[in-house]
Amino acid sequence: MTRKEFIKICSLFSISIPSPFQSVLVSCKSDNDTSRTDFDGTILIIGAGAAGLTAGHLLSQRGIDFQILEASSVYGGRMKRTMDFVDFPVPLGAEWLHVERGIFDEIINNSSVQVDTQTTSYDQNVDYALYEGQQVSMADLGFTIDQKFISSSWFDFFEQYVVPSIQNKITFNKIIQSIDYSGEKVIVNTSNDEFEADKIIITVPVKMLQNGSISFTPELPDGKLDAINNVTVWDGFKAFIEFSEKFYPTAIGFDITPETAGQKLYYDAAYGQNSNRHILGLFTVGSGTLPYRQLSDSELINYMLGELDGMFNGQASSNYVNHISQNWNNEPFANGAYVYDHEDWRRVRILGESVNNKLFFAGTAYTIGDDWGSVHTAARSAIKSVNEILQ
Repeated sequence: MTRKEFIKICSLFSISIPSPFQSVLVSCKSDNDTSRTDFDGTILIIGAGAAGLTAGHLLSQRGIDFQILEASSVYGGRMKRTMDFVDFPVPLGAEWLHVERGIFDEIINNSSVQVDTQTTSYDQNVDYALYEGQQVSMADLGFTIDQKFISSSWFDFFEQYVVPSIQNKITFNKIIQSIDYSGEKVIVNTSNDEFEADKIIITVPVKMLQNGSISFTPELPDGKLDAINNVTVWDGFKAFIEFSEKFYPTAIGFDITPETAGQKLYYDAAYGQNSNRHILGLFTVGSGTLPYRQLSDSELINYMLGELDGMFNGQASSNYVNHISQNWNNEPFANGAYVYDHEDWRRVRILGESVNNKLFFAGTAYTIGDDWGSVHTAARSAIKSVNEILQ
């Protein structure tokens, strides 16, 4: 069963499905077990994105000895955002909340903490979209339960509620070269350092494993290697254009043929923000990233303005102010977006399986196969891995 087939089954039972412009399925349940544990070993977490941060936060709450090794100089991974473009956070990576707000409580795992992160849903009675030039509802584009962050982002949520408790446990600029799990301890090597632990949680994007960036001793099981090497990871590209006036609807969808090839969406990135700025976002994955990710910066803005001018009678060029872009294919330690929506769920489930009770996997690609590709799936996979280790 592919994700698309799962969506079709869900629709028969009136189960809400999030936007097709992010690879997600609403998980039915998250069992965050915080009961006592007899585990008294050490844990290494590879990567400080959503999954790595969530895992570290939960281990910290349980008093477990752990350390997070991050390849880059910053935490957040594909939750990357910028504060330097306009007067609100602009998510260069993960942008929408695709499930109910209860996911915040699942991640924080502390009922005494009141979450003040603000989000807003689309107004199905007011907001509208264009699809291939025809006016449609936001629901027609798949935006049903999806919410936008207000003056915040996924990155900001983690920075406020998760990072403070574990920041001193993150070591940056540690690029993992090898993992040896042949002995009693797991040995992890970078170019200059060696670390050891009883268990490790690997949260690196699956594209990095496909590229052979990390060697394993012994080799990973054949089934795991087959899943890693054959899973499809979409290319990813985003851009944001500031205009002096708003001349566009809430979203503009495009037909990508075949639908399994990719996705492309222009959308009001300033929707719901406490701002007078007019920002149009471009989200693309798979073949939808072409030609954008292959263009120089000047070619890119000329192409986007030309495309929008054709739809809005030249208003894009006449109102253009500024733009930024993010090519996820060129982002170190990511090399792409996320596992594509049409992947076989059984392959995704294999990606999420542990190996020899020593190697555990968490992240947008390493789930139980019911859902993948978004921040909430990364967090829930981390919860699963922590519970599996401590059970």
